[in-house]
Amino acid sequence: MCGVIGIYSKSEVNKKLFFGLNSLQHRGQESCGITVSNGENLHREKGMGLVIDVFKEENLNNLVGNIGIGHVRYSTAGGSHDYNTQPLMAFAKGIEMSLAHNGNLINHQILRTRLEEDGVMFQTAIDSEVILFLIARYYKGDIVEAIKKTMKLIKGAYAIVLCLKDKLIAFRDPLGIRPLVMGKNDEDVVFASENAAVEIVGATEIRDVKPGEIIVVDKEGINSSMYTTEGSPRHCFFEYVYFAREDATLDGTNAYNFRRRCGEYLSQESPCDVDLVVPVPDSGIPSAIGYAQKAGIPYAQGLVKNRYMGRTFIKPTQAEREMAVKLKLNPLRHVLKGKRIVLIDDSIVRGTTSANLIQRIREAGATEVHMRITSPPVKFPCYYGIDTPSRKHLIAANMDIEAIREKIGADSLAFISMEGMIKSSSDKHDKFCKACFDGDYPVDPIVI
Repeated sequence: MCGVIGIYSKSEVNKKLFFGLNSLQHRGQESCGITVSNGENLHREKGMGLVIDVFKEENLNNLVGNIGIGHVRYSTAGGSHDYNTQPLMAFAKGIEMSLAHNGNLINHQILRTRLEEDGVMFQTAIDSEVILFLIARYYKGDIVEAIKKTMKLIKGAYAIVLCLKDKLIAFRDPLGIRPLVMGKNDEDVVFASENAAVEIVGATEIRDVKPGEIIVVDKEGINSSMYTTEGSPRHCFFEYVYFAREDATLDGTNAYNFRRRCGEYLSQESPCDVDLVVPVPDSGIPSAIGYAQKAGIPYAQGLVKNRYMGRTFIKPTQAEREMAVKLKLNPLRHVLKGKRIVLIDDSIVRGTTSANLIQRIREAGATEVHMRITSPPVKFPCYYGIDTPSRKHLIAANMDIEAIREKIGADSLAFISMEGMIKSSSDKHDKFCKACFDGDYPVDPIVI
């Protein structure tokens, strides 16, 4: 998972990109970067760390121009290294281009090997560079045609913004696995992973970029082309479960309402005789509200969140994740002592976070700790941009629910049903990628 933003404006875009990236910080905390065009040349600033730490007044002032793109990263391919920081840059046929990518290609290693055999030397270890190189290779004056030829080769999930000296291009994989929204106002056209980044710069979201769509913005206006209209959308369900901000509305589904309804369905599917409903902040809060309201059980803040800590799931290593949980969440002893609670969380991936929390909640004096999860068990690895590369890291792939309950130390454990989760979306039709739950991959993870 990463976050991307692109802006074509009548005015300077450096501060707008900075603000937009800050609103996407939850999608990646390892590195960030911005590329801006002044109409003649591209200039890039990037670094390891948070947006607020990497970008200061002095390097923002170096980014002069009215077209630009930005990226926040957490690594799924290539590792957490400075040389993998995006946006990437390339030079082809006398022009500069810069690319920012959210997603993951399942055939990038095959393509990379073939290109290396042809003598290509790569500067990074990430799949995004394969995309940029292919676009540069196929570019012969028509950027849309170059992108279409590239899309014919690459397989997997991608939401991409591409900056040329006089153009901003946005395109999305044919299944729309990763989100990309479009917004505008009188002076800006904005593309971003979530609508918060559109709204923070004063634009209004007008629609999602369609699966398989290529949009070019230049002095001629906004022009849309379709690579393909075949296939049904398969939007990532985990976006709504965990990754997206609560105010995100992606492909017609609002994350807050989805999570709240999941809590309501879960309270009906797996009721619990307890004194308090307690959320795991932040993504568990709307679901806990829905659970409490539907069940008629008091809602309570039983965990205090350190607002200066990032998201623990997307920390690069397991050791960092475990320490981050301790630093991030602290039990409220005066709320929990002597109470039977049901703890609401969005998912159990590795199980270490849940076990840590339950142990500390018991130490704070809770007499019973029941756990309810507002997504089905995560049993299969994701090949499209979520950091679950192997089944050996997924607790639900190796244990049944009772064994998981015992492992994490809960008095009871239940997950929402797939039917309940689908009903919780605003679109009751099955237009989602659920591969991490059911193993039904929309793009074959083995591509020859």
